[in-house]
Amino acid sequence: MYRNRILASVLAATALATGAAACSSDDGKGDAAAAPAESSAPATSMSGSPASGQPFGPACSAVPADGKGSFQGMSTDPVATAASNNPVLSTLVGAVKKAGLVDTLNSSKDITVFAPTNDAFEKIPKATLDKVLSDKKTLTSILTYHVVGQQVAPSGLAAGDFKTLNGAMLKSSGSGESFTVGDDANIVCGDVKTANATVYIIDSVLMPPK
Repeated sequence: MYRNRILASVLAATALATGAAACSSDDGKGDAAAAPAESSAPATSMSGSPASGQPFGPACSAVPADGKGSFQGMSTDPVATAASNNPVLSTLVGAVKKAGLVDTLNSSKDITVFAPTNDAFEKIPKATLDKVLSDKKTLTSILTYHVVGQQVAPSGLAAGDFKTLNGAMLKSSGSGESFTVGDDANIVCGDVKTANATVYIIDSVLMPPK
């Protein structure tokens, strides 16, 4: 029930201005031509798996057709800048700024970012979250655990085991359009593109192993 309420909240927020990036080929080039945005619904293959280069997941269905928050609008911006155009990721963007990671993320090439929604951060007790946000070292460790130094296609999530910028390993599992990252973070909008990254929006904050 609680997770359903979180997902419903994500869907409502994305209806305003969820930013995912433009669809492009899986070759990792951020300046690849974006797919037309006539339809906001993500495409899937006949097998039920996400179609190549197309975003997938329930939170993708209400992405606006144009503007900075659209797939095409965000495809021209590096990932930290693109995320700043997405109200659903405002807490994450604020945390990235506090940690001084904006330039690091924007200048990195061919990365994958697992981006927690605002609701994901709200699952953390406020006192704990405030403490983390005020501790740059801890915050940096957590945020870099959400970044993988390579572009990961949906097919790579089925049984993934990735080294993060934190240095620790991060696992993923699933099939079709249902994937879990870490212990229990669900991908709610995946395989979206920015100029330098593939982004998977998730409903829980990932915590690196101690």
